[in-house]
Parts: sequence; C-alpha cells; structure tokens
Amino acid sequence: MNLKGPLRRADDPKHPHRMRRGMYVLPSIFTAGNIAAGYYAISQAIQGSVNAPFHFDNAAKAIGFAVVFDGLDGSIARLTNTASDFGRELDSLADVITFGVAPAILAWLWGCHQIPDAWQPDMRRKLIQIGAMVTFLFLIAGASRLARFIISKNPQPKNPGRPGRKYFVGMPIPAGAAMVAATVHFGDGSPVELWWQAVLWLVFVLLISYMMVSTWRFWSLKGIDFRSRQPFWLFIPICVAILLVWFFSEYFLFSIALLYLASGMLARFAYALKRRPPNPPTYQPESRVDMA
Repeated sequence: MNLKGPLRRADDPKHPHRMRRGMYVLPSIFTAGNIAAGYYAISQAIQGSVNAPFHFDNAAKAIGFAVVFDGLDGSIARLTNTASDFGRELDSLADVITFGVAPAILAWLWGCHQIPDAWQPDMRRKLIQIGAMVTFLFLIAGASRLARFIISKNPQPKNPGRPGRKYFVGMPIPAGAAMVAATVHFGDGSPVELWWQAVLWLVFVLLISYMMVSTWRFWSLKGIDFRSRQPFWLFIPICVAILLVWFFSEYFLFSIALLYLASGMLARFAYALKRRPPNPPTYQPESRVDMA
C-alpha cells in the first residue's frame, strides 16, 4: 500500500484510461463465454449417438446458454458505454461459430446421421449427403443474415410494423440457432431414427434458413429499455418464466422458439392481406325492366 500520497479511486478523472480499459474487457468476457459455449456444443454434438443422446442435449443446452451470453454482452456494453469496434467484430465472429457452425453440425448429426445402417444403405447415404447440403445452407444463411445486419443502417422490413418500435429485418441468427437447439432439447436429445422424420427435419431447417435471409420483420428485444423504470407487475411474469424454464424447459423453450418463428410468418401474411387491393366492382347489365 502506498502511504506517501492520497489513495486514488478507480474512477479518478485524472486516470480515465484505467477504468475504461477494464470496462472494455467486461463485455468481451461474455463474448468469450459465447465462443466457449459454441465450441462445447460442437464437441458434444460429435460425441452424440443413439446410445448416448445426452451429448446432443448438452449441445442444445450450450447453444441456449450462448444465446443468453450474446444478449448480455451487448446489453452490458450499452449500459456501461463500453461499445467498441473490436467488441462488435469479436461478437460477429462468435455468432458465426456458435449460432452458425454449432447448430448446423448439431442439426446434421442429430437429424440425419443416426438412421440405422440396416435401412437401405444407398438411400441412407444420399439422405446424409442432402442433410449436409441443407445444414450448410443454414450456415450460409446465418452468416449472410449477420453480414447484412452489420452493414445495414436503420434497415426497414418489407412489412413495416408499428412506428417507434424496433424490429429485426429477417430472423436473427441467434433465434435460428435457438430454434434448432430447442427442437433437439424438446426430445431430450434423442436423435431422429426414421427417414421420413429426417426429411421433415430438413424441410424445417430450410424454413429457418429462409426466415433468416428474408426481409420479414421479427420482434426485437432491443426495444425494451432496461435502464428505465418498469411496472411492478412485470416482475411476476419474469419469475413465472424462470420457473417454467427450470421445471419444464423442454416444453417452454420449444414453445417460445416456435412462437417467435410463427410471429414473423403471421406478421408477413397479415401485412400481405392488409395490402391486397379491394376487388373491382362487377358490372351488371341493366335489364329491360330497369330501362322502362
């Protein structure tokens, strides 16, 4: 301890860089946790099998935790005013790994690779190859969605929503990864073993991929200002949600992910019906009675 001079606080204005450097590290710690969760998800998905489905479930849970980390690093950077170009670039790279590569590998190994070898080897091999292409499209769609988000300034969805509210243009890549993880977790990691289920799964993955590259609007959590005062009753549904995740995570998380996916589709279809021009009036010829 230095006793020769007065003690200086960490936020001393004479030493602003000391606090600023430490605060920049804080959001990056959560981004590193995001990357670690993605790496763990990939390692668990590779070890998964019919006899060890818990590895697939662990991979899905890791992606779920990564979604939380991804939300925290941005929120902490905004709350502490420590956003930086380095942090944004690191977060983008983390999203490609955790929400692109990890769910693509999980979707492929869980949905296609566990079909029994005794079932028509040629058809099984073709299904695995098609699954590899479909999950690769998921990865490309997620990376493209992320690149569009980075370069866009104030993007507007094709079906604009209420003025003053924030929306995503296309489903964000963490939501697409969460949809894959929630589906795997819904079945406790038990992989797909029937060929028709694998086909339906690949169609579902294609749907998620399209939602990410679409220009449809999806609700953004960034519209909620956590720094402002919120009504007290909001505390009750938050507690209920935590309890549901704790006791019924398989059903609750899958329902939330499916509802988020459906909300973007329903909003687009509702906007299309609203914008449809009215039918032109039909011409009815006058009868002789009317002309009399």
